[in-house]
Amino acid sequence: MKRRVLQAVLSLILILSLPMSVYGTTIDELKQQQKETQKQLDETNSNINSLTQQKKGITAEIEAIDDELVEVMASVSILEDEIEDIKGKIEDKKAEVDAKAKEYEEAKATEEAQYEAMKKRIKFMYERGDYTYVQLLVEAKNLSDLVNKTEYIEKLYEYDRKMLIKFQEIKQAVADAKAALEEQQAELEEQEEELQVSLTELAEEKESLDTLMAQKKQEAANYDTAISKAKQDAAAYKAKIKQQNSEIRKLEAEEAAKKAATSASSGRKGSAYNVDSASVISSSGGSASGKEIASYACRYVGGPYVSGGTSLTDGCDCSGFTYAVYKAFGYSIPRTSTAQRSVGYGVNYSEAQPGDIICYAGHVALYIGNGQIVHASTPSTGIKYGYATYKEILAVRRVVD
Repeated sequence: MKRRVLQAVLSLILILSLPMSVYGTTIDELKQQQKETQKQLDETNSNINSLTQQKKGITAEIEAIDDELVEVMASVSILEDEIEDIKGKIEDKKAEVDAKAKEYEEAKATEEAQYEAMKKRIKFMYERGDYTYVQLLVEAKNLSDLVNKTEYIEKLYEYDRKMLIKFQEIKQAVADAKAALEEQQAELEEQEEELQVSLTELAEEKESLDTLMAQKKQEAANYDTAISKAKQDAAAYKAKIKQQNSEIRKLEAEEAAKKAATSASSGRKGSAYNVDSASVISSSGGSASGKEIASYACRYVGGPYVSGGTSLTDGCDCSGFTYAVYKAFGYSIPRTSTAQRSVGYGVNYSEAQPGDIICYAGHVALYIGNGQIVHASTPSTGIKYGYATYKEILAVRRVVD
Protein backbone atom coordinates (compact mmCIF):
# COMPACT_ATOMS: atom_id res chain seq x y z
CA MET A 1 0.00 0.00 0.00
CA LYS A 2 2.84 2.38 0.94
CA ARG A 3 4.53 1.59 -2.37
CA ARG A 4 1.37 2.54 -4.32
CA VAL A 5 1.08 5.82 -2.42
CA LEU A 6 4.76 6.55 -3.13
CA GLN A 7 4.26 5.83 -6.85
CA ALA A 8 1.22 8.12 -6.92
CA VAL A 9 3.17 10.94 -5.24
CA LEU A 10 6.06 10.48 -7.69
CA SER A 11 3.65 10.59 -10.64
CA LEU A 12 2.07 13.77 -9.26
CA ILE A 13 5.49 15.37 -8.82
CA LEU A 14 6.39 14.43 -12.42
CA ILE A 15 3.13 15.88 -13.72
CA LEU A 16 3.71 19.11 -11.81
CA SER A 17 7.27 19.28 -13.12
CA LEU A 18 6.10 19.02 -16.76
CA PRO A 19 5.64 22.30 -18.67
CA MET A 20 2.11 23.56 -17.93
CA SER A 21 0.11 25.83 -20.22
CA VAL A 22 -0.60 29.32 -18.95
CA TYR A 23 -3.41 31.73 -19.53
CA GLY A 24 -3.30 33.18 -22.99
CA THR A 25 -1.71 30.10 -24.66
CA THR A 26 -3.12 29.58 -28.15
CA ILE A 27 -4.52 26.31 -29.50
CA ASP A 28 -1.53 25.94 -31.83
CA GLU A 29 0.86 26.35 -28.93
CA LEU A 30 -1.11 23.85 -26.86
CA LYS A 31 -1.08 21.38 -29.73
CA GLN A 32 2.68 21.85 -30.09
CA GLN A 33 3.07 21.19 -26.38
CA GLN A 34 0.83 18.16 -26.70
CA LYS A 35 2.86 16.95 -29.66
CA GLU A 36 6.04 17.23 -27.59
CA THR A 37 4.36 15.42 -24.69
CA GLN A 38 3.15 12.69 -27.07
CA LYS A 39 6.68 12.37 -28.40
CA GLN A 40 7.98 11.94 -24.85
CA LEU A 41 5.25 9.38 -24.20
CA ASP A 42 6.14 7.48 -27.40
CA GLU A 43 9.82 7.53 -26.45
CA THR A 44 8.96 6.31 -22.96
CA ASN A 45 6.76 3.51 -24.34
CA SER A 46 9.55 2.59 -26.76
CA ASN A 47 11.93 2.55 -23.82
CA ILE A 48 9.52 0.31 -21.90
CA ASN A 49 9.36 -2.09 -24.87
CA SER A 50 13.14 -2.06 -25.19
CA LEU A 51 13.61 -2.66 -21.46
CA THR A 52 11.01 -5.44 -21.55
CA GLN A 53 12.81 -7.14 -24.44
CA GLN A 54 16.13 -6.81 -22.65
CA LYS A 55 14.52 -8.23 -19.52
CA LYS A 56 13.32 -11.17 -21.62
CA GLY A 57 16.87 -11.67 -22.83
CA ILE A 58 18.15 -11.69 -19.24
CA THR A 59 15.37 -14.10 -18.25
CA ALA A 60 16.38 -16.42 -21.10
CA GLU A 61 19.99 -16.23 -19.92
CA ILE A 62 18.91 -17.06 -16.37
CA GLU A 63 16.98 -20.09 -17.65
CA ALA A 64 20.00 -21.18 -19.70
CA ILE A 65 22.30 -20.79 -16.68
CA ASP A 66 19.83 -22.76 -14.59
CA ASP A 67 19.87 -25.54 -17.20
CA GLU A 68 23.68 -25.53 -17.09
CA LEU A 69 23.60 -25.76 -13.29
CA VAL A 70 21.29 -28.75 -13.51
CA GLU A 71 23.69 -30.43 -15.95
CA VAL A 72 26.69 -29.62 -13.74
CA MET A 73 24.99 -31.02 -10.64
CA ALA A 74 24.02 -34.15 -12.56
CA SER A 75 27.63 -34.54 -13.72
CA VAL A 76 28.85 -34.04 -10.15
CA SER A 77 26.52 -36.78 -8.94
CA ILE A 78 27.76 -39.14 -11.68
CA LEU A 79 31.41 -38.38 -10.90
CA GLU A 80 30.90 -38.93 -7.17
CA ASP A 81 29.34 -42.33 -7.89
CA GLU A 82 32.23 -43.21 -10.23
CA ILE A 83 34.79 -42.15 -7.61
CA GLU A 84 33.14 -44.31 -4.97
CA ASP A 85 33.10 -47.23 -7.40
CA ILE A 86 36.79 -46.69 -8.27
CA LYS A 87 37.71 -46.52 -4.56
CA GLY A 88 35.98 -49.86 -4.01
CA LYS A 89 37.88 -51.41 -6.92
CA ILE A 90 41.17 -50.01 -5.58
CA GLU A 91 40.53 -51.60 -2.20
CA ASP A 92 39.75 -54.91 -3.90
CA LYS A 93 42.98 -54.69 -5.93
CA LYS A 94 44.97 -53.92 -2.80
CA ALA A 95 43.56 -57.05 -1.20
CA GLU A 96 44.44 -59.09 -4.29
CA VAL A 97 47.98 -57.63 -4.34
CA ASP A 98 48.43 -58.48 -0.64
CA ALA A 99 47.20 -62.03 -1.29
CA LYS A 100 49.61 -62.42 -4.22
CA ALA A 101 52.44 -61.02 -2.11
CA LYS A 102 51.74 -63.64 0.51
CA GLU A 103 51.46 -66.32 -2.16
CA TYR A 104 54.79 -65.12 -3.61
CA GLU A 105 56.52 -65.41 -0.25
CA GLU A 106 55.14 -68.94 0.12
CA ALA A 107 56.33 -69.89 -3.38
CA LYS A 108 59.72 -68.37 -2.69
CA ALA A 109 60.01 -70.33 0.57
CA THR A 110 59.00 -73.55 -1.23
CA GLU A 111 61.61 -72.93 -3.92
CA GLU A 112 64.32 -72.27 -1.35
CA ALA A 113 63.32 -75.39 0.59
CA GLN A 114 63.49 -77.49 -2.55
CA TYR A 115 66.88 -76.02 -3.40
CA GLU A 116 68.20 -76.76 0.10
CA ALA A 117 66.83 -80.33 -0.03
CA MET A 118 68.48 -80.89 -3.41
CA LYS A 119 71.79 -79.56 -2.08
CA LYS A 120 71.59 -81.88 0.91
CA ARG A 121 70.92 -84.89 -1.27
CA ILE A 122 73.78 -83.97 -3.58
CA LYS A 123 76.06 -83.50 -0.61
CA PHE A 124 74.92 -86.76 0.91
CA MET A 125 75.42 -88.62 -2.32
CA TYR A 126 78.53 -86.99 -3.67
CA GLU A 127 80.33 -85.27 -0.79
CA ARG A 128 79.89 -87.53 2.26
CA GLY A 129 83.29 -87.34 3.99
CA ASP A 130 85.85 -88.36 1.35
CA TYR A 131 83.23 -90.46 -0.39
CA THR A 132 83.16 -89.27 -3.96
CA TYR A 133 80.94 -89.89 -6.90
CA VAL A 134 83.83 -91.83 -8.56
CA GLN A 135 84.19 -94.10 -5.51
CA LEU A 136 80.48 -94.84 -5.58
CA LEU A 137 80.80 -96.02 -9.14
CA VAL A 138 84.06 -97.93 -8.51
CA GLU A 139 82.51 -99.88 -5.66
CA ALA A 140 79.77 -101.18 -7.90
CA LYS A 141 79.66 -104.97 -7.67
CA ASN A 142 79.21 -105.44 -11.34
CA LEU A 143 78.27 -103.65 -14.50
CA SER A 144 74.58 -104.02 -13.80
CA ASP A 145 75.01 -102.55 -10.32
CA LEU A 146 77.06 -99.71 -11.81
CA VAL A 147 74.39 -98.95 -14.36
CA ASN A 148 71.67 -99.05 -11.71
CA LYS A 149 73.57 -96.71 -9.42
CA THR A 150 74.29 -94.31 -12.24
CA GLU A 151 70.64 -94.31 -13.38
CA TYR A 152 69.45 -93.80 -9.81
CA ILE A 153 71.76 -90.84 -9.32
CA GLU A 154 70.66 -89.28 -12.64
CA LYS A 155 66.96 -89.85 -11.95
CA LEU A 156 67.23 -88.33 -8.49
CA TYR A 157 69.12 -85.34 -9.88
CA GLU A 158 66.63 -84.94 -12.70
CA TYR A 159 63.73 -85.09 -10.26
CA ASP A 160 65.31 -82.45 -8.03
CA ARG A 161 66.07 -80.25 -11.04
CA LYS A 162 62.50 -80.51 -12.40
CA MET A 163 61.00 -79.73 -9.02
CA LEU A 164 63.31 -76.75 -8.60
CA ILE A 165 62.34 -75.44 -12.07
CA LYS A 166 58.67 -76.03 -11.31
CA PHE A 167 58.86 -74.05 -8.07
CA GLN A 168 60.81 -71.31 -9.81
CA GLU A 169 58.13 -71.09 -12.48
CA ILE A 170 55.40 -70.96 -9.85
CA LYS A 171 57.25 -68.20 -8.04
CA GLN A 172 57.70 -66.24 -11.28
CA ALA A 173 54.03 -66.69 -12.24
CA VAL A 174 52.97 -65.38 -8.84
CA ALA A 175 55.40 -62.46 -9.19
CA ASP A 176 54.02 -61.64 -12.65
CA ALA A 177 50.45 -61.82 -11.38
CA LYS A 178 51.35 -59.55 -8.45
CA ALA A 179 52.98 -57.04 -10.83
CA ALA A 180 49.91 -57.09 -13.09
CA LEU A 181 47.63 -56.45 -10.13
CA GLU A 182 49.86 -53.61 -8.95
CA GLU A 183 49.70 -52.10 -12.44
CA GLN A 184 45.90 -52.39 -12.44
CA GLN A 185 45.82 -50.76 -9.02
CA ALA A 186 48.00 -47.90 -10.29
CA GLU A 187 45.67 -47.43 -13.27
CA LEU A 188 42.65 -47.31 -10.97
CA GLU A 189 44.38 -44.78 -8.73
CA GLU A 190 45.19 -42.67 -11.81
CA GLN A 191 41.55 -42.85 -12.89
CA GLU A 192 40.48 -41.75 -9.41
CA GLU A 193 42.88 -38.80 -9.59
CA GLU A 194 41.48 -37.77 -12.98
CA LEU A 195 37.93 -38.03 -11.65
CA GLN A 196 38.87 -35.92 -8.63
CA VAL A 197 40.34 -33.27 -10.97
CA SER A 198 37.13 -33.30 -13.05
CA LEU A 199 35.08 -33.00 -9.86
CA THR A 200 37.14 -29.98 -8.80
CA GLU A 201 36.65 -28.38 -12.22
CA LEU A 202 32.89 -28.95 -12.00
CA ALA A 203 32.86 -27.39 -8.53
CA GLU A 204 34.64 -24.33 -9.94
CA GLU A 205 32.22 -24.22 -12.87
CA LYS A 206 29.25 -24.39 -10.49
CA GLU A 207 30.71 -21.57 -8.40
CA SER A 208 31.16 -19.48 -11.54
CA LEU A 209 27.59 -20.23 -12.68
CA ASP A 210 26.24 -19.38 -9.22
CA THR A 211 28.04 -16.02 -9.39
CA LEU A 212 26.76 -15.38 -12.91
CA MET A 213 23.24 -16.37 -11.88
CA ALA A 214 23.34 -13.86 -9.00
CA GLN A 215 24.53 -11.15 -11.41
CA LYS A 216 21.81 -11.92 -13.95
CA LYS A 217 19.11 -11.95 -11.26
CA GLN A 218 20.34 -8.54 -10.08
CA GLU A 219 20.23 -7.30 -13.70
CA ALA A 220 16.67 -8.61 -13.99
CA ALA A 221 15.74 -6.80 -10.78
CA ASN A 222 17.33 -3.60 -12.15
CA TYR A 223 15.25 -3.96 -15.33
CA ASP A 224 12.11 -4.40 -13.21
CA THR A 225 12.95 -1.18 -11.38
CA ALA A 226 13.66 0.68 -14.65
CA ILE A 227 10.45 -0.63 -16.26
CA SER A 228 8.42 0.37 -13.20
CA LYS A 229 9.93 3.87 -13.30
CA ALA A 230 9.29 4.17 -17.06
CA LYS A 231 5.66 3.10 -16.58
CA GLN A 232 5.26 5.81 -13.93
CA ASP A 233 6.68 8.34 -16.40
CA ALA A 234 4.30 7.08 -19.10
CA ALA A 235 1.34 7.44 -16.75
CA ALA A 236 2.41 11.00 -15.98
CA TYR A 237 2.71 11.85 -19.69
CA LYS A 238 -0.73 10.38 -20.35
CA ALA A 239 -2.15 12.53 -17.55
CA LYS A 240 -0.43 15.56 -19.07
CA ILE A 241 -1.87 14.80 -22.53
CA LYS A 242 -5.33 14.44 -20.99
CA GLN A 243 -4.93 17.85 -19.33
CA GLN A 244 -3.73 19.38 -22.62
CA ASN A 245 -6.73 17.90 -24.45
CA SER A 246 -9.00 19.48 -21.88
CA GLU A 247 -7.38 22.88 -22.38
CA ILE A 248 -7.56 22.55 -26.16
CA ARG A 249 -11.28 21.73 -26.02
CA LYS A 250 -11.83 24.69 -23.71
CA LEU A 251 -10.09 27.10 -26.10
CA GLU A 252 -11.87 25.61 -29.12
CA ALA A 253 -15.22 26.20 -27.36
CA GLU A 254 -14.29 29.82 -26.69
CA GLU A 255 -13.36 30.33 -30.34
CA ALA A 256 -16.43 28.52 -31.67
CA ALA A 257 -18.24 31.85 -31.82
CA LYS A 258 -15.67 33.11 -34.27
CA LYS A 259 -16.25 31.29 -37.55
CA ALA A 260 -12.98 32.20 -39.16
CA ALA A 261 -10.98 31.21 -36.12
CA THR A 262 -12.90 27.99 -35.89
CA SER A 263 -12.23 27.22 -39.57
CA ALA A 264 -8.57 28.02 -39.18
CA SER A 265 -8.40 25.93 -36.07
CA SER A 266 -10.10 23.02 -37.86
CA GLY A 267 -7.71 23.33 -40.79
CA ARG A 268 -4.69 23.33 -38.56
CA LYS A 269 -5.96 20.34 -36.66
CA GLY A 270 -6.47 18.29 -39.83
CA SER A 271 -3.00 19.15 -41.09
CA ALA A 272 -1.33 18.08 -37.87
CA TYR A 273 -3.30 14.88 -37.87
CA ASN A 274 -2.23 14.03 -41.42
CA VAL A 275 1.40 14.71 -40.61
CA ASP A 276 1.23 12.45 -37.57
CA SER A 277 -0.37 9.70 -39.64
CA ALA A 278 2.15 9.96 -42.49
CA SER A 279 5.05 9.59 -40.06
CA VAL A 280 4.10 5.98 -39.35
CA ILE A 281 3.48 4.95 -42.96
CA SER A 282 6.19 3.19 -44.99
CA SER A 283 6.10 2.21 -48.64
CA SER A 284 7.26 -1.28 -47.65
CA GLY A 285 4.79 -1.78 -44.83
CA GLY A 286 5.68 -3.71 -41.69
CA SER A 287 6.06 -2.78 -38.04
CA ALA A 288 7.93 0.21 -36.67
CA SER A 289 10.25 -2.11 -34.72
CA GLY A 290 11.06 -4.10 -37.84
CA LYS A 291 11.81 -0.92 -39.79
CA GLU A 292 13.98 0.35 -36.97
CA ILE A 293 15.97 -2.89 -37.00
CA ALA A 294 16.34 -2.78 -40.78
CA SER A 295 17.37 0.89 -40.68
CA TYR A 296 19.94 0.14 -37.98
CA ALA A 297 21.39 -2.73 -40.00
CA CYS A 298 21.84 -0.47 -43.03
CA ARG A 299 24.20 1.76 -41.05
CA TYR A 300 26.90 -0.87 -41.33
CA VAL A 301 26.89 -1.31 -45.10
CA GLY A 302 30.53 -1.31 -46.23
CA GLY A 303 31.73 -2.99 -43.04
CA PRO A 304 34.15 -5.95 -43.21
CA TYR A 305 33.22 -9.63 -43.47
CA VAL A 306 35.03 -11.78 -40.87
CA SER A 307 34.33 -15.51 -40.62
CA GLY A 308 33.04 -16.34 -37.16
CA GLY A 309 32.82 -12.65 -36.23
CA THR A 310 29.92 -10.94 -34.46
CA SER A 311 31.15 -7.34 -34.40
CA LEU A 312 29.28 -4.84 -36.56
CA THR A 313 32.35 -2.59 -36.61
CA ASP A 314 35.30 -4.99 -36.53
CA GLY A 315 33.74 -7.64 -38.77
CA CYS A 316 31.18 -10.42 -38.83
CA ASP A 317 29.86 -13.23 -41.02
CA CYS A 318 26.27 -13.55 -42.28
CA SER A 319 24.72 -15.04 -39.14
CA GLY A 320 27.00 -12.96 -36.91
CA PHE A 321 25.59 -9.85 -38.63
CA THR A 322 21.94 -10.73 -37.99
CA TYR A 323 22.84 -11.92 -34.47
CA ALA A 324 24.59 -8.62 -33.63
CA VAL A 325 21.84 -6.43 -35.13
CA TYR A 326 19.11 -8.16 -33.13
CA LYS A 327 21.28 -8.17 -30.02
CA ALA A 328 21.53 -4.38 -30.26
CA PHE A 329 17.73 -4.29 -29.78
CA GLY A 330 17.72 -6.71 -26.87
CA TYR A 331 16.79 -9.84 -28.84
CA SER A 332 18.68 -13.06 -28.26
CA ILE A 333 18.68 -15.23 -31.39
CA PRO A 334 20.80 -18.29 -32.25
CA ARG A 335 24.33 -17.69 -33.54
CA THR A 336 24.44 -19.91 -36.65
CA SER A 337 22.59 -19.58 -39.96
CA THR A 338 21.17 -23.09 -39.61
CA ALA A 339 19.76 -22.37 -36.14
CA GLN A 340 18.36 -18.99 -37.25
CA ARG A 341 16.23 -20.84 -39.79
CA SER A 342 13.95 -21.83 -36.90
CA VAL A 343 13.94 -18.56 -34.90
CA GLY A 344 10.66 -16.66 -34.42
CA TYR A 345 7.96 -17.88 -36.80
CA GLY A 346 7.83 -18.42 -40.54
CA VAL A 347 6.05 -16.25 -43.12
CA ASN A 348 5.81 -16.40 -46.91
CA TYR A 349 8.28 -14.29 -48.87
CA SER A 350 5.34 -12.42 -50.39
CA GLU A 351 4.53 -11.26 -46.83
CA ALA A 352 8.14 -10.32 -45.92
CA GLN A 353 8.56 -7.11 -43.93
CA PRO A 354 11.60 -5.02 -42.97
CA GLY A 355 13.52 -6.72 -40.17
CA ASP A 356 12.61 -10.29 -41.25
CA ILE A 357 15.45 -12.81 -41.62
CA ILE A 358 15.76 -14.27 -45.14
CA CYS A 359 17.27 -17.78 -44.98
CA TYR A 360 19.22 -19.44 -47.79
CA ALA A 361 21.33 -22.60 -47.89
CA GLY A 362 24.21 -21.78 -45.51
CA HIS A 363 23.41 -18.05 -45.51
CA VAL A 364 21.08 -15.47 -43.92
CA ALA A 365 20.23 -11.81 -44.62
CA LEU A 366 18.00 -9.03 -43.25
CA TYR A 367 15.06 -7.92 -45.40
CA ILE A 368 14.77 -4.11 -45.73
CA GLY A 369 11.72 -3.90 -48.03
CA ASN A 370 10.93 -3.58 -51.73
CA GLY A 371 12.61 -6.90 -52.52
CA GLN A 372 15.98 -5.84 -51.10
CA ILE A 373 18.23 -7.21 -48.36
CA VAL A 374 21.29 -6.14 -46.40
CA HIS A 375 23.76 -8.87 -45.49
CA ALA A 376 27.37 -9.78 -44.71
CA SER A 377 28.06 -11.32 -48.09
CA THR A 378 31.69 -12.39 -48.65
CA PRO A 379 35.20 -11.39 -47.49
CA SER A 380 35.67 -9.46 -50.74
CA THR A 381 32.39 -7.49 -50.61
CA GLY A 382 31.71 -7.24 -46.86
CA ILE A 383 28.33 -5.95 -45.67
CA LYS A 384 26.27 -4.81 -48.64
CA TYR A 385 22.81 -4.42 -50.16
CA GLY A 386 21.35 -7.03 -52.49
CA TYR A 387 18.17 -8.48 -53.95
CA ALA A 388 16.32 -11.00 -51.80
CA THR A 389 15.74 -13.39 -54.69
CA TYR A 390 19.38 -13.50 -55.84
CA LYS A 391 19.26 -17.21 -54.92
CA GLU A 392 16.70 -19.71 -53.66
CA ILE A 393 14.98 -18.66 -50.44
CA LEU A 394 14.53 -21.52 -47.97
CA ALA A 395 12.63 -19.63 -45.28
CA VAL A 396 11.56 -16.20 -44.04
CA ARG A 397 11.58 -15.87 -40.22
CA ARG A 398 9.93 -13.05 -38.30
CA VAL A 399 11.29 -12.19 -34.86
CA VAL A 400 9.40 -8.94 -34.22
CA ASP A 401 5.86 -8.02 -35.22
